Amino acid sequence: MSELLLKGQVALVTGAGRGLGRAFAEVLAKMGCAIGVHGMREHGPAEYGEGTTLTATAEAIGKDHGVRTVRTLGDLTRLEDCARIVAETERALGPIGILVHNAGGDIAAAGGKPNPNDCVLIKEADVRAVLDRNLLSTIFMCQQVAPGMMQRRRGRIVTLSSIAAYIGRDSGAIYATAKAGVVHYTRCLAAQLRPYDVTVNSIAPGGTRTGRFIGTGQGSDPKKMVTEGTLDRVATVDEVARTVAIFAGPAGAFVTGQVLRVDGGSQLWPA
Repeated sequence: MSELLLKGQVALVTGAGRGLGRAFAEVLAKMGCAIGVHGMREHGPAEYGEGTTLTATAEAIGKDHGVRTVRTLGDLTRLEDCARIVAETERALGPIGILVHNAGGDIAAAGGKPNPNDCVLIKEADVRAVLDRNLLSTIFMCQQVAPGMMQRRRGRIVTLSSIAAYIGRDSGAIYATAKAGVVHYTRCLAAQLRPYDVTVNSIAPGGTRTGRFIGTGQGSDPKKMVTEGTLDRVATVDEVARTVAIFAGPAGAFVTGQVLRVDGGSQLWPA
């Protein structure tokens, strides 16, 4: 990856304290961006052993890559928090030119995965929590950054969907539905922002070996947890994170309304 292709730009990455979010922030910082590092909780990075605090994560990214950073906290299902996070980031770093909306997850209202987690028996509170955390937060954050990009007639928005959006499934059904909504919202937003020369694309990872993936017991098959030598495995964080450089960098200048699946071709054949 070429260095400093995005020097002077400002990127906001949501859910950047750990996992894919931190990796996206690292990639953009390596390319020269000042980084807004958002998280929902100050001690979120420690939850699965991927750091200590959000403040420490932001400071480390800045020191490692020689860029300015700012740490923001907030619940992205609340429109007022989204507005404040954008305002705090721009006050500290300048106008946001790149948004990577990574925050989300198949997480119940009380934490952990919903149980039951199907189409019919899942609890109302968990339905609302999963839809809000994934789809509503995407809409709210895009609504906050898009007007400035439209005014400046430049910008890149990258959303996070999932290969779950493309599979009929009885487990994790509401999460899959929410991510399918993210895919279509991305396409609709791309259509609206195209006249303003703002691109909007989505990354759809398959299973990825983040701390949460391993910590919730999803990495139990050792054959899937190798890091090379086969496509029939779980992705590394870096393999997914590198794709943000495509959509945010020069290679993505003429690409909009697209979804890039990063899954080693796992959906090319029936399971």
